[in-house]
Amino acid sequence: MQPITELAKQIKLLIMDVDGVLTDGRIFITASGEELKAFNTLDGHGLKMLQSTGVQLAIITGRAAPGVAHRARGLGIDHYYEGVHDKRGVFAELLAKTGLQAEQCAYIGDDVVDLPVMSRVGFAVAVPDAPSFVRQHAHFVTGSQGGSGAVRELCELILQAQGNYERLMAAYLA
Repeated sequence: MQPITELAKQIKLLIMDVDGVLTDGRIFITASGEELKAFNTLDGHGLKMLQSTGVQLAIITGRAAPGVAHRARGLGIDHYYEGVHDKRGVFAELLAKTGLQAEQCAYIGDDVVDLPVMSRVGFAVAVPDAPSFVRQHAHFVTGSQGGSGAVRELCELILQAQGNYERLMAAYLA
């Protein structure tokens, strides 16, 4: 198996699940039926930094939630797919749309529904509380939980592998 940094160096598209990855997986439902989810701002800034280097971002989620769509727009996510039950089909569509190869894509997930894409990308990532079967099929498991910095950790790993991290951090100290 290639070293993690070699896999991360090739990434041109980061694809993410939402529940359990960008959130902690809990869904709060109000009396009126509205769903509430909490997103980590560190993850958001990590995604913006990664995007500033030319890496495209995509979300493929099985649920359709207005709050998630709003967050995706706020982050400038390049490709957003909600209410998806066949993530493999959307992945094929993404490859055709972007002209990228599967090896140039990373996917971060937390459950077995993510495996059809995780098993096809060049860099498969799981969060630590994913079931062991999912973690076994990942090239890398984050140290941080979903909704608690896992995406930021992955963004920084890709930025470092691609030689962009130091330059971006230096700009904050200038």
